[in-house]
Amino acid sequence: MANGAGAAEWVREKLKFPPDAAQERVLTTQSRRVVMNCTRQWGKSTVTAAKAVHHANTVAGSLTLVVSPSARQTGEFLRKAGEFVRRLKLPVKGDGDNEMSLWLPNRSRIVGVPGSESRVRGFSAVSLLLVDEAARVDDAMYLAVRPMLAVSNGTLWLMSTPFGKRGFFYDTWAEGGAEWERVRVPADECPRIGSVFLEEERRTMGERWYKQEYQCEFVDSVSGIFDRDVVERAITRDVKPLEFD
Repeated sequence: MANGAGAAEWVREKLKFPPDAAQERVLTTQSRRVVMNCTRQWGKSTVTAAKAVHHANTVAGSLTLVVSPSARQTGEFLRKAGEFVRRLKLPVKGDGDNEMSLWLPNRSRIVGVPGSESRVRGFSAVSLLLVDEAARVDDAMYLAVRPMLAVSNGTLWLMSTPFGKRGFFYDTWAEGGAEWERVRVPADECPRIGSVFLEEERRTMGERWYKQEYQCEFVDSVSGIFDRDVVERAITRDVKPLEFD
């Protein structure tokens, strides 16, 4: 079950991590489906590592699965989670089966896997599923891990900076339905990113990249002839398909 109530205070006290207002919102949410559309350098990996450790510590015997596009990114996530475990004065050790994993004395595990669909199918009864940099994780991987929540009725978080109008992350944000809690954090709402730096980035990157990396906007690929929004507005589902005898 979702165990967000009191999590922000627990993270602040036990992990010595002071969440900002948006981070506190996601830590305390009771929603089972959360999609976070965040600026670069907001700290999405750090706050979700804190979420993972809180969940593992408070739900004995639970399995948290962390998915990311690459082994390097997964390893960085586990490194952050391991540091939080140290702050609890618990031993930092693996589960003995998975290369990138943490095992807690209450038998809870946090296991990290890179974005390869073929290497993830052995897991089951996942109570917390975290998809980091979700915009760059393959759709096949996402579809392979979702069934792992079926038995546990677990919680799913997607977090990423946008990467174009494509893939499950964009589709979830745009059309995911009312069951999804949407959290948007552009750079000008992040207290750790200064306005002078952002203006320099805007001049250097140009508007398209700046909007994607810092303003949480899903921009079209430069290779497209027509904007995706134009194409979607031209499509109607009111016309019945032709039927042939």
